[in-house]
Amino acid sequence: MPDDRFQVNAMALPPFSSERVMLPLPSEIDFRNADGLLPLIMYQARSGSEGPARVMVLDLSGTRFMDSQGIRLINDARRLLLPHTKVHLVALPESVAGRVLEVTGLRRDVPVYDNLSEAMAA
Repeated sequence: MPDDRFQVNAMALPPFSSERVMLPLPSEIDFRNADGLLPLIMYQARSGSEGPARVMVLDLSGTRFMDSQGIRLINDARRLLLPHTKVHLVALPESVAGRVLEVTGLRRDVPVYDNLSEAMAA
């Protein structure tokens, strides 16, 4: 069985846009893959055809496991993105990712949406 903790499905990535960019994150985020995900987030946010994205949506709806490295990843992305780029998260409240965001307090600092359409429209 392939280990998908290191993979983000490139086929699922939307076309680059100057407004909003969405990146579906893998099913597991931990010490083994968090460092490798940060450059991907930065590339997606900065490589729009019309310039850097104004909103970077990180989709955690398929993330079944996330530890403190996932929180560090999100905070690092927020810190390193250009000042005008906002980060939005997608995570179901009852999911592991949603609970980790709540327990760590990150949910109060970053907009978290229950579904992708709300995050992309905000």
